[in-house]
Amino acid sequence: MGANRGKVYLIGAGPGDVELLTLKAVRALGEAQVVLVDELVNPAVLRFARPGVRVIPVGKRGGCRSTPQALIERLMVRYARRGWVVARVKGGDPFVFGRGGEELQTLARAGIEVEVVSGVTAGIGGPAALGIPVTHRDLAHGVTLVTGHTCDGGGPDWAALARCGTTLVIYMGMARLPFIAQALMAGGLAADTPAAAIQSATLPDERAVVSTLERLAADVQAAGIGSPAIVVIGRVAALAKLPAHAALLREVA
Repeated sequence: MGANRGKVYLIGAGPGDVELLTLKAVRALGEAQVVLVDELVNPAVLRFARPGVRVIPVGKRGGCRSTPQALIERLMVRYARRGWVVARVKGGDPFVFGRGGEELQTLARAGIEVEVVSGVTAGIGGPAALGIPVTHRDLAHGVTLVTGHTCDGGGPDWAALARCGTTLVIYMGMARLPFIAQALMAGGLAADTPAAAIQSATLPDERAVVSTLERLAADVQAAGIGSPAIVVIGRVAALAKLPAHAALLREVA
């Protein structure tokens, strides 16, 4: 590797609460000369960046105009080739629906040094903030993390997921929630399966609904809960302990 080559950190900033940043993420931010930051990252994480750092918003949010992925990757390569230290900061974990794997491949092909800094993914940290363990010795022997939105629009095999017997944690599923619930019930998952939706998890404006699979979409709509949100489906969702500021339409017995 040439002496003028820089380095890229792929940093997970966690689900929102700045205190969920890892010590390694704080150190990497302090080293960076340019920061490419996603829309869903809490801006408060930038307090750990060095004075005068160049910050480039590279927003990506469902239903909104997004920065093209190819442009983000070109920017990382461009600045690293100038010898700069680049921090690519994402919500959650860079390797859990964060396109970190694609970026790692692009940077590797360009001969750029990369270090991955794992973060707390929203699919685990969000439920945990409500007291929902995604696995439980008596209730759930596994967890399946799945996206409700795919590039081809086809989506996962919901019938197979209905039979898997694990907690389902769904990212980017709010727009298709009625369809997802119906598909899971058609696949054999009981209508009264506990389910929850958590918006802006771990942040002061966090809101949540605890319901059943059959009622969740209607309850979410009635509460006005939208993206960014995580959906949890499985017996563990009944363990939720909602804080006073959260919206609660129905508790699961």
